[in-house]
Amino acid sequence: MNESTFPGTERFSGHLPEHLPAPEPAHQPISTPPSTSPSPAPTTPPDGNPARPVPPARLPDNYAEMPKPTAKLTAEDLAPVNDPNGPRNKIGPTGRPLPDLPEPKPPTKTGPAQVIAMCNQKGGVGKTTTTINLGAAIAETGRKVLLIDFDPQGSASIGLGVQPHDLELSVYNLLMQRDITPDEVIRPTRVENLDLLPANIDLSAAEVQLVQEVAREYTLQRVLEPIIPNYDVILIDCAPSLGLLTVNALTASHGIVVPLECEFFALRGLAMLTDTIGKVQDRLNPKLEIVGILGTMFDGRTTHAREVLDRVVQAFDERVFHTVIRRTVKFPETTVVGEPITTYAPSSSAAHQYRDLAKEVLARCPAG
Repeated sequence: MNESTFPGTERFSGHLPEHLPAPEPAHQPISTPPSTSPSPAPTTPPDGNPARPVPPARLPDNYAEMPKPTAKLTAEDLAPVNDPNGPRNKIGPTGRPLPDLPEPKPPTKTGPAQVIAMCNQKGGVGKTTTTINLGAAIAETGRKVLLIDFDPQGSASIGLGVQPHDLELSVYNLLMQRDITPDEVIRPTRVENLDLLPANIDLSAAEVQLVQEVAREYTLQRVLEPIIPNYDVILIDCAPSLGLLTVNALTASHGIVVPLECEFFALRGLAMLTDTIGKVQDRLNPKLEIVGILGTMFDGRTTHAREVLDRVVQAFDERVFHTVIRRTVKFPETTVVGEPITTYAPSSSAAHQYRDLAKEVLARCPAG
């Protein structure tokens, strides 16, 4: 499995992120995003280990502790940036200058894949929507993408036009039956370069059955090993829980994208998620890194949404993507027709936002 890690990210321990020594060289070149400010040189204590910087302020426990937005945003700043010839250095919704990200170059070869889990234990934050549309946006760059539906509800499968109750084989069979191969379960989608490993309600039984298995946390990693060379990016749509299925996804992944709805309860859930990530790093997958935190369902007209996004940026800084996904009526429509926003409404602002997100993700973990 490719051991690439992700620049601009840091290891999580407890509730807040901390720095780690630089990772070992990866198989793929890592492009570090431009930093907005120079990092202070770490001091070295007598024991020879680099000192860790003081972590940022903790996440708030109640709404009264939420600070007011510090960024002075104008109506123009809050508007989506879709003009390819327009200036890219204006302030974005995160209160930081928008980076001028280059168009991803077509890959010269396929694989080995970067495995990225879309994870948040809170439901309704846009995990499935992000998985489908980010996968489609990356596939537009010519990269081979596999989307794994790892939620028993089968929402990602439905979102790509597959009816879960009609499936003869699903990711459940791949996990629990040694005689089933990935090629028997993976199916192409209507989007070029995008394949799907579908799921249905059978997957809920795997959580119970895997408890009795030896090395149960590594089951998904085992079944993915043969297909890592066949793809550039593998995206795992995790269930809204921190159970054994999610732990399997984190163990099999190189990195995590955390979709975060811009509202207060979703913000509080970050502490529990980062605690789980820290445990997986310590005990199961030390190479696991945070690719980025993605603000979703953002409405810049509301003070509350701006407060939440501002607080996330204060706590997690460059780990927060510059791209923010705004509310739009187009997303429910795409679910009905069973295709991503990039093909249903390719010129919409939502499609441009996911293309910008694809550029950021590929800049942090270049695949292909």
